[in-house]
Amino acid sequence: MSDEESLPEDAETTPVDGAEQSAAEVQVVDDADGSSEDASAKPEVELSPEDLEFSADEIITDEDDEWGDDDEDASPIEEFVEPVKEVKASDLEMNWYILKVQVNREKGICETLKRSVRVAGMQDFFGDILVPTEDVREFNKAGKPKITKRKLYPGYIVVNMAITDESWFLVRDTSGIGDFAGAAGRPSPLSQEEIDRIIAAARPPKGEDVEDQIKTTIPFKVGDRVRVKEGYFQNYEGDISAVDERNGRIEVLINIFGRPNPVDMEHWHVEMVK
Repeated sequence: MSDEESLPEDAETTPVDGAEQSAAEVQVVDDADGSSEDASAKPEVELSPEDLEFSADEIITDEDDEWGDDDEDASPIEEFVEPVKEVKASDLEMNWYILKVQVNREKGICETLKRSVRVAGMQDFFGDILVPTEDVREFNKAGKPKITKRKLYPGYIVVNMAITDESWFLVRDTSGIGDFAGAAGRPSPLSQEEIDRIIAAARPPKGEDVEDQIKTTIPFKVGDRVRVKEGYFQNYEGDISAVDERNGRIEVLINIFGRPNPVDMEHWHVEMVK
């Protein structure tokens, strides 16, 4: 039987040109996963070191690998990092510094700073904190004396401390404290002579001789115009020419018989002329 007789009458014969047949022949089914691969794809070309133009010295082999597991002499990185040393107060120098604070709040700010040091557990970094004062004698209107404390430097307190980042921040973070007194904002410690004078005034020794050396608070200064309230020159006016804080007395120039005469009297015997 011929080829033409074996085909059904209704079957259509479509000729396949050379291009279509070539494409059909290259479709191959993979028996393993059923995916098809293009047999016409070009094979990957494996480049040799010579093709990349590397020299022999630049090529590293397994034998040259310096990070291999066989290198037992490698040092851990911790050996190259210096450990952070803990800062101890005993290793630092303690100095006296003066702090600018709000006026008329010196005592309260001083107590607040002491409390902040205790709460932070930094007692080892701080010594004394005090308001510089001195003992003075004041007299009431009846002429009776009493010993009181007068601020040597209104608006300042002094602190004995070791300067670190933590101690500096604690001081600066305390309410009412402005800054360390010093050149260009850098803490400048007080000299030993200055701090000796401040401590001697703030903590004077006890004794009768010391009582006699206490200054008297006098609310007048040289040049003030005053009026005598009592005594022989009552109602006279004059200018203060001298002030003696040790003895609590003043000298007033009073015009007598047309010429100024110095008169020595107790300071509470006069009042300021308004």
